[in-house]
This record gives sequence, structure tokens and C-alpha cells, in this order.
Amino acid sequence: MTKDRIIFLADMQSFYASIEKAAQPQLRDKPIVVAGDPERRSGVVLAACPIAKSYGVTTAEALWQAQQKCRHLVVVRPRMETYLRVSVQITRIFESFTDLVEPYSIDEQFLDVTGSVRLFGDPWRIAEEIRRRVRLETGINARIGIGENKVLAKMACDNFAKKREEGIFWLKREELADTLWKLPIEKLFGVGSRMKRHFHRMGIYQIGQLARMSPAVLARRWGVNGEVLWRTAHGLDNSPVSPQTHETQKGIGHHMTLPRDYHTAAEIKVVLLELCEEVCRRARSKRLMGSVVSVGCRGADFDAPAGFGRQLKLPEPTHDAMTLYEAACRLFDRHWTQTPVRSVGVSLDQLVPDNVVQLNLFTDTHRQRSLARAMDDIRARYGQDAILRAVSLLGAGQARERARKIGGHYK
Repeated sequence: MTKDRIIFLADMQSFYASIEKAAQPQLRDKPIVVAGDPERRSGVVLAACPIAKSYGVTTAEALWQAQQKCRHLVVVRPRMETYLRVSVQITRIFESFTDLVEPYSIDEQFLDVTGSVRLFGDPWRIAEEIRRRVRLETGINARIGIGENKVLAKMACDNFAKKREEGIFWLKREELADTLWKLPIEKLFGVGSRMKRHFHRMGIYQIGQLARMSPAVLARRWGVNGEVLWRTAHGLDNSPVSPQTHETQKGIGHHMTLPRDYHTAAEIKVVLLELCEEVCRRARSKRLMGSVVSVGCRGADFDAPAGFGRQLKLPEPTHDAMTLYEAACRLFDRHWTQTPVRSVGVSLDQLVPDNVVQLNLFTDTHRQRSLARAMDDIRARYGQDAILRAVSLLGAGQARERARKIGGHYK
């Protein structure tokens, strides 16, 4: 990769909250947060507008904590279908400037505008025009970091563009000593709270101190990750901006936080079956099968962690829900310690295409597949809760409630 590349990281400010303010002008000058339903243990702040943040409200904190900081806080329930639709709309805006657009999250996307300069002008002008278009068409304020690669663009946006009125910053490698290296070590992309503590114990408090270390020393201590952090501090990143980045899937999983503690195996297995149904439905939609099933259960007490995470190799790849469920139950029965469970997850890994099937003299595989496809078609046409297993109608069942949500939040 050459130094001549021009990469943007475009981030939408307070994405969910900005969409709600654009849809409801009466909220424009009020502190608002988008948060889940506290009665179903999802009372967490998903997004806070700048006014709410001025009161100390932060994303991912409990809703009750945010309301204590700001007594007149306006709480808006999430509308995930709307947010996804606006995210796609923003992607289309970006694609009018370049065909190299790579989603990083629902509100962040990388753009390679190297080949766009001759059409639209210098990088700064392109960034200004993109911000103008996004603001005009969606009402959202976009911040754009510019760099010669993705890691520089990301750090330019997070550490500088978000703090500037113009919402744009160009982070250049030859200027790192005067910009990035002066920042605290936790501002380096890839450094979390645990790694921050490790660096502080080593006497490293600024990014520049890490950049001046020998990469060999860091590699001896943290392996490949140590060298990656050194390269990040120097703004080195060869990964391309690729629209196909997320198309290769290594596993398909689904995790659910329960509305209350589940104490019995019968209750927990209802949710396990529902999760297996969803995982296999998604696998079939992608024409994939998997040969490794993983099951994870966690308790509610973070101070005294309880639970397990285990996996099992299947005799042959599958996307049949009952086959997956039987294996999941074997794992659960073997490793559950009778402690209350608050969250459950199931995943299917080691994926292969489903166009080759091992014939079995004792199982009517064709009939299983036809039945599963018919159920998928019904759900696709009439909704996820149009056809359910009977156990989902019990008190422990979550399928009907989950059908009303996207990504764990109401549509």
C-alpha cells in the first residue's frame, strides 16, 4: 500500500439521538437519550445527544444513573428499523463519492477516496461536501477523520475531528510527534482499560512513549498484539477499504439477556431451543452449515461471576435446529452448575456451504430440510412469530418478544 491513499472514517454524531431529533423538532434543544426498556433489564443508554452529554450522561450507562445526572432528561425508546434505514441512506450518499465504502459499525464507515480527488476536488473539500450532504438529507452531523490508511483515519476522527467545530481532521504520519504522540496512551486505537493499566505499570502514559519503544520488546511481552500496537502508534496499516470485508463469515451465533433469572433446566432449555432455531434459520439463509456448536450461560452477579462456555464437535455439518439443540443440551447438562442464569448464547462454527450433504440411512435429511425451508418461508412472509414451537408459549419463552426487536431492541 502506498502513502498516496486517502482514507476517510466518517462517524455520525450521537446517531440514534440525532435521528430522533431530526424526526421530532420539538426535541432539538432538549437533553435526550435513546434507551431500552428498564422493566425488561434493557434500561441502558444507547445514545445521548450533546446536550445530555454536557450533564455527564454517557453511552452504555444505566438509564437511572443518567436520569440522576439530568432530572429533565427526555427518554426515547429505540427504533432500530429506522436507524438501519438511515444508515443505509448514508451509505448511499458515500457511494456517490466512491465505490470503496466499508461499514465499520451502524454509524461509522470507511471510505477510500483516492480515486475521487480528480472528480470532486481535494480531500478536505470532499469531506466538507459529504458532511453537507449528510446534514441536508438526514439532519445528522458527520465527523470525518482523514489519513493515508484506516487506522490513521479512525484515530483522526476519534481524537481530533470530534472535538473540532468543523468536524474534520487530517492526521498525517509525518506530524504524529506533534499530534497523536502527545495524547494519553488510552487514546491509541486498540488500547482498552486493561491494557492501559499494563502500560501505566510499565511507566508508559503517552502514545509517544510507546512509539519510541522497541517493537521487539513489545512483541516479547504481548506477542503479535504488542507489535500491532507499536505499528498503530506509528500510523502503519496496510489493510484495504473493502466493501466485501464482512461478507466472509466464520460463525453464526445468537445471544440473549433474559428478563429475569432462570433457575430451572426446563426454563433454560426453552431459550436454548429458541436460540438454536434462530441460529439455524440464519445459517440456512446464508446457505451454510456448521460442525461445531458452542453454548454459553452467565449469571447476573458481575461481582461473583458464574456460568460456563463450552463447545462440541458434531459428527457432520448441520443447520437443523433439533440436531443443534440436542448437542446444545448435552453441553448444558454436562456443564451447568445449577446456578441462576441471566444470559444464554448459542453459536454454530466451522461453517461450510450447504450444497454437499452426507447421506444418512437412518435420517430423512431431505424431509428435515424441506420442513425447515417451509418454516423459513412462512416466517419471512408473515413475521418471525407467525410459526412457533409450543414451548415458546410458556412463560420462559422469549421468541414472541424477540420477534418485535432488531439487535435486542424494539423495531
